[in-house]
Amino acid sequence: MKIRLIALFLSLTATSALANECPDLLKFAKRKLNSQEVVNFCEAYQGKTLLVVNTASFCGFTPQFEGLEKLYSDYKDKNFVVLGFPSHDFNQEADSEEKTAELCELTYGVQFPMFEPMPVRGEDADPFYRMLAEKSGTTPKWNFYKYLIDAKGEVVESYTSFTKPQDEDFVATLEKTLARK
Repeated sequence: MKIRLIALFLSLTATSALANECPDLLKFAKRKLNSQEVVNFCEAYQGKTLLVVNTASFCGFTPQFEGLEKLYSDYKDKNFVVLGFPSHDFNQEADSEEKTAELCELTYGVQFPMFEPMPVRGEDADPFYRMLAEKSGTTPKWNFYKYLIDAKGEVVESYTSFTKPQDEDFVATLEKTLARK
């Protein structure tokens, strides 16, 4: 009995210590797009390299979904995840999550995680995006603005909408970031 109590105590202590190690940028939970499922970022993405992108359904940059999906597919086995966040901040998002999900899945074959629509800049910005802005020194200037976050939860770089997912300089930075331990 005493050994079980000690084991339980050590297990709880270790779990608590891991939770405390979670980087600030991952101390969020968000609902998946067109779903009731909520993802705890610490549990799902701690120790992974992330590309966070604010998306829109009706934008000239919307075809980047295809490149983002290819990037995700090419690097997901190397602890890389693309996270998409639809936003209507630039007046180019569908008026329902169902339509956004349909566009992502049926038109572009998106398999990377997409989350609930949210404001990404200004006073109404979601707390996650406020923290991204604080840590990177910049807010999204338009749809498909990108933030590369390393496995330690630090912002490596931010990229404008004009930086395509297969841009050579971006991919080189991603590969260097993935190679770091």
